[in-house]
Amino acid sequence: MALAFDEYGRPFIIIKEQEQKTRLRGLDAQKANISAGRSVARILRTSLGPKGMDKMLSSPDGDVTITNDGATILEQMDVDNQIAKLMVELSRSQDYEIGDGTTGVVVMAGSLLEQAEKLLERGIHPIRIAEGYELASRIAVEHLERIAHKFEFGENNIESLVQTCMTTLSSKIVNRCKRQLAEISVKAVLAVADLERKDVNLDLIKVDGKVGGKLEDTELIYGIVVDKDMSHPQMPKQIQDANIAILTCPFEPPKPKTKHKVDIDTVEKFEALRRQEHQYFDDMVQQCKDVGATLVICQWGFDDEANHLLMHRNLPAVRWVGGVELELIAIATGGRIVPRFQELTAEKLGKAGLVREKSFGTTKDRMLYIEHCANSRAVTVFIRGGEDICWLLLFLSFIILLSHTDFLNTPT
Repeated sequence: MALAFDEYGRPFIIIKEQEQKTRLRGLDAQKANISAGRSVARILRTSLGPKGMDKMLSSPDGDVTITNDGATILEQMDVDNQIAKLMVELSRSQDYEIGDGTTGVVVMAGSLLEQAEKLLERGIHPIRIAEGYELASRIAVEHLERIAHKFEFGENNIESLVQTCMTTLSSKIVNRCKRQLAEISVKAVLAVADLERKDVNLDLIKVDGKVGGKLEDTELIYGIVVDKDMSHPQMPKQIQDANIAILTCPFEPPKPKTKHKVDIDTVEKFEALRRQEHQYFDDMVQQCKDVGATLVICQWGFDDEANHLLMHRNLPAVRWVGGVELELIAIATGGRIVPRFQELTAEKLGKAGLVREKSFGTTKDRMLYIEHCANSRAVTVFIRGGEDICWLLLFLSFIILLSHTDFLNTPT
């Protein structure tokens, strides 16, 4: 055996012909595959159950992750064996379809493989073992359907759903707030759910957050939260019954598509140009007010003069709002995104019962809350917490998916 390096300096091993590994066949190959699957299950077994312990994972670049979630552990494991990769895919599929039980499904698969190995040693054919497992699965499902307890739920009867979600948080680091988080998740899903069709559009649930505060400060907002503030500090911080103009066009004079230039060599010419620009801004503001807009949300920035004019004309505005957030605002408020000022009409305005700017403690951070929208099915879960807020965002997304799958598809 010799050690060599490729053009990038990465080492690889050259195995001589006489040192090549022996190909396994028959029962030996089956046992080797079973051993690989059992080894993965053995790693996760200590993380299962109420006394399961967390595992510390270190990535090649030094990042440390502490978790007891089976899907997270397997995602970060460096697995080479093909059978072990199947176990990883099993956990990933469980996480995608159900959102929970990622550790248990791998441990159960490992136990089934262990029992299958004993049957193989007794001379039973693998196909017969697989058929036996399929028959046992059908019997188990039928028994579960017989002993299942069905319960009714609705917007005013969510206790059973909350209790179901709370059971998934007992082993999590946020279990001290599990009831609050469970209630938020259930209410968020019910707000966007079509109970008659048993369908949930999870795209209508926005999960956002900001570092700071306590986990108990997490709240459900029936509307949209935008990480922006009013463009001028003297603009109103709260607007009742807002009519929102959603613009993707810049709030400034159009740029000439020519290489010519204008020479201004006198004060009179400069004053004429300034008056013309001011008139253009004034016309844009007046057009917004004529259609009934009481708030302007723009994807681009404002010229300082336009911003000052908006403040004096009592037309609050928000600038530099991202495209994705604009789409969410349009969906929530029932408005239309306007790409050109000439297309702005009263029918394209969004409606919101309350728009307010909220500050957080003594910090300068401010966010815009758009609540009681025309489309009341759009909600935002706003998380507060420490530096692990990114993990919390993903975690609450998992709870929402769990609630959706649990009580809409199989309400038992």
